[in-house]
Amino acid sequence: MAEKLLIGAEAIAAKGWLKAHQWLILRRVSQLSILFLFLLGPWAGVWIVKGNLAASMTLDVLPLTDPHVLLQSALSGVVPELSAIIGVVIVIAFYLLVGGRVYCSWVCPVNMVTDAAAWLRRKLGIKASSQMAQSTRYWVLGLTLILPLITGSLVWELFNPVSMLFRGIVFGMGMAWILIVGVFLFDLFIVKNGWCGRLCPVGAFYSLLGSRSAIRIVAAERDSCNDCMDCFVVCPEKQVIKPALKGAEKGIGPVILSANCTNCGRCIDVCAKDVFQFGTRFNNLKVNASGKQVDGEVQRHAVQSE
Repeated sequence: MAEKLLIGAEAIAAKGWLKAHQWLILRRVSQLSILFLFLLGPWAGVWIVKGNLAASMTLDVLPLTDPHVLLQSALSGVVPELSAIIGVVIVIAFYLLVGGRVYCSWVCPVNMVTDAAAWLRRKLGIKASSQMAQSTRYWVLGLTLILPLITGSLVWELFNPVSMLFRGIVFGMGMAWILIVGVFLFDLFIVKNGWCGRLCPVGAFYSLLGSRSAIRIVAAERDSCNDCMDCFVVCPEKQVIKPALKGAEKGIGPVILSANCTNCGRCIDVCAKDVFQFGTRFNNLKVNASGKQVDGEVQRHAVQSE
């Protein structure tokens, strides 16, 4: 088999099952709670949140707008309302702080589908059968912004699995099942972490938005690493780990600075040595063991060269 089946077994033995899954549990609570708040209105008539993940109003006071959707709308010729613009400013401010791709791991319901595919892939020992460049998602992102200019409509939103899954949960899945099952099978049999890591333009957009965000995963205890490789197995963007974890001799700081890190916390969960923790990008301003100051730029170049 390509990968170990008992990923995180050492962490469970060292920390207990709950602590070895704490960030995974919190992510599921976050994702399901957000869905529940949206569903309370149409299902129970309790309108705490109105709208959907593209645009919503909480308690008739707080507007939130997906900047990717608003940008598509503007490119299609729609003049945004003031509340939509305020909602975008709030969302952008939030993701500039916590990291754009936090949306992918803490909000997006499709993440639960792709995580399930990744889990089953490990259980079945399925090897990746195809390769796809990580840059593909940025080409798809570009396409989602060009099409509104050409067609005058939000073409991507007609096929967006996030939008379709949300509508399906509220109004009945219908044909949405085909797309969601397709995403699951694509990740399971064709490309490992293929949808979120190679194709999804929403993740690509948020990675650009949060590229300078403050909150980051830090390999604070990287000297304690025993090379079990569990973090690399569970990470949906494993290429982001190596510079921070193994770059001390090159003067690379312990902070994962890559914009593609989703801050999901699974590397924290599965590490028996507690190598990883949440911190900030400013951890790289500390002086390393050789007495050289780490400014983060070295690590950024290392990530880009991976």
